[in-house]
Amino acid sequence: MGSPFEGNFVAGHAAAASVAFVLSSSLTHPLDTLKTLLQVGAGPKQKLSISQVLDRARSVSGIAGLYNGLGWSTMAMVSGMGARFGVFEILSAFYTDGREDTYVYVSEAMLAGIAAGAIEAVVRTPSELVKHRKQAASTSNSSILRTIKSWPDSTSIVSKFLPRYTSDVKAWSHTVGLLSSLPTNHSNLDAALKLYPWMLTGSGRPPLASFVNGPSDIVSLEGWSALWRGLRAGIARDCFYGGFFFAVWQFLHIGMLTWKALDMVPPPRSINEVGPVSPLASSLAAGFSGVVAAAASHPFDTAKTRLQCIVEPKYISMERKFLKWKASGNWIERVAGLSPADRNLLLRGIGLRMACSGVASFTLVATYLLAVKHLL
Repeated sequence: MGSPFEGNFVAGHAAAASVAFVLSSSLTHPLDTLKTLLQVGAGPKQKLSISQVLDRARSVSGIAGLYNGLGWSTMAMVSGMGARFGVFEILSAFYTDGREDTYVYVSEAMLAGIAAGAIEAVVRTPSELVKHRKQAASTSNSSILRTIKSWPDSTSIVSKFLPRYTSDVKAWSHTVGLLSSLPTNHSNLDAALKLYPWMLTGSGRPPLASFVNGPSDIVSLEGWSALWRGLRAGIARDCFYGGFFFAVWQFLHIGMLTWKALDMVPPPRSINEVGPVSPLASSLAAGFSGVVAAAASHPFDTAKTRLQCIVEPKYISMERKFLKWKASGNWIERVAGLSPADRNLLLRGIGLRMACSGVASFTLVATYLLAVKHLL
C-alpha cells in the first residue's frame, strides 16, 4: 500500500516537519525547563545546582511539572525554526543564483543565518514569554490563590495579605477603594482582587512571574508590549545562534562531501555530482552545530529568560516613559538588552542548553529525513 502523501510533495514535507517538531520538543522540554529554572533562580549570592532545582520541581509539581509549557514550547519551535530555515533557504537561493555549484560558502551561510535569526527572534518571542512563565510556575506554590475565602471573613483575608498587621476592616475597605476601582461594599472581594495581582503580595510589589503566566493575564496586567519583552536580547541570541549554526553545519557538510568525493571514480567535476550525504551524518552534523551555536549565544539566552520572568505592570512602564528612564550599563549591554546585575550569571545553565540544542537539532533533522523517506 502506497503512502497517503505519495504525489503530494508539499503535504508530505509538512507532515514530516510536524512530526519532527513535536518529537524534538517533547524530548528536550524537561532539559529546557531545568535550564530556565537555573537561569531564573540564580542570584548574586544564590547559585542553585541542577539537583536542587530538580528536587524543588518534584516536590512542588512532580515530574509532570517539567513539562509545563510544552505546548507553547512546540509553538515557539514551529514558528521560530520555520522562519529560520525559510529565510535561510531564500537567501541561499539568492547567493547561488547563476552559479554552477548550488552550495553556499561558509561565510555566506553565516550571514544568512544571522538574518534568519533576527526574523526568528521576532516571531518566537511571544510564545517563549508564556513558555518561560509556565516553566517558572513548576517550582512555585500558588496555593495562596486558592486559600482566600470571601469578603465576610475580612479579618482572615487581611491577615493573609499583610502578615503581622492588625486587622482594621474600615481601613482595609478604604484602601481597596483608593487602590482599585472596586466599590467598598463589593460582594466578592476574592475574585475581584485577582484582577489586581500585585495586591496579593501584601507589599505593593508586582507578583511573581509564576502567578502571571497566561496570555490574558499578561496582556491585562502588563499590556500587549510585554509579549515582546526581551526582544533585543532575543535578536542578539538568535543572530549568534543562526550564524554559528548554519556556518558550522555548512562547513561540516562541505567537508563530508569532499571526503566522499575522494573515493569516487572518476572524480566528480563539481560538488553537485557527489550526491547527498547519509541521513545519519547530516543529523550528527546538525547536532554538533546546535551545540556550538548554543554555547556561542547562551549569555543572551540567559538575559532574555530573566527579563521575560520579570512582571512589569503597565503603570510602571508608563512611569518610566514619562520620566525618560534609561537603562543602566555600558552601550553594549543597553543595545543587547543585558542587565549589569546579571554579568556574573550569564553562563548559568549553559551545559543544559548545549545538550538541549544538540539533542533537538539531531532529533529534528533525523526525524524529518526519516519521515520524508517513508512518506514520499
